[in-house]
Amino acid sequence: MRTRIKICGITRVEDALEAVRLGADALGFVFYPPSPRVVTIEQAKAIVAHLPPFVTVVGLFVDETRERIDHVIREVPLDLLQFHGDETPSACSGFQRPWIKAIRMRENIDLQQVEQHYSAASGLLLDTYRKGVPGGTGQSFDWGRIPKGMASRIILAGGLDSENVEQAINQLHPYAVDVSGGVEAAKGIKDAGKMAAFIAGVNRVDNN
Repeated sequence: MRTRIKICGITRVEDALEAVRLGADALGFVFYPPSPRVVTIEQAKAIVAHLPPFVTVVGLFVDETRERIDHVIREVPLDLLQFHGDETPSACSGFQRPWIKAIRMRENIDLQQVEQHYSAASGLLLDTYRKGVPGGTGQSFDWGRIPKGMASRIILAGGLDSENVEQAINQLHPYAVDVSGGVEAAKGIKDAGKMAAFIAGVNRVDNN
């Protein structure tokens, strides 16, 4: 199966279009004000309006109110919701959108138990744990902690870049990979060359 690719932290039209041209399947938009990659509703609407069909538009939220999420959904045509905080399954549901739950890989976490808890999720996004930082740490974690039987539901994140993504896919065979800082020139500004190298690395594994 081909490994899907999500480029997260999109803030500019030109970065979105280049990511899609290079082969990204999904683009992530951060609606979390403390993040250096946050976008306003107006920014997101303007970017999404330029996208071709068959690109999954993902909205990222961190312990956000239902009212705020509903407001964003009304304004921005999101295809998928990504919850990156301590949301319960019920807090992630009821928006008439499929959703994924980000799991920060704390010590001694039982992923199989987590998967059962979030059984309504379309998938689990596994990210590096750093206290007080809900994502975008730029650091990887021990991939050996992921049970092999879970690969088809896993979106792998956390410190991925063009230098380690091939190793990650070869080791885990995740459903998808998610990258943000690993393809940036600066926070929120994507580097076309880094995106190209990252996507080429994914494709090399898939084509072998």
